[in-house]
Amino acid sequence: MKNRLKVYRAMHNLTQEKLAKELKVTRQTIIAIEKLKYDPSLSLAFKIAKFFKVKIEDIFIDKQ
Repeated sequence: MKNRLKVYRAMHNLTQEKLAKELKVTRQTIIAIEKLKYDPSLSLAFKIAKFFKVKIEDIFIDKQ
């Protein structure tokens, strides 16, 4: 699933490490999501969207 996580992270001046700590996941998880190697669980996707105060659809794009 395509995503704009890196863009949102940059807009908030967050490193992968800082975002990972905020979301209580590993830095490797953030890297994998950004490189499209891992689709986050629905609960993690909601957590990410809530953290950035946006809708899930603003960050995650379904490739149809």
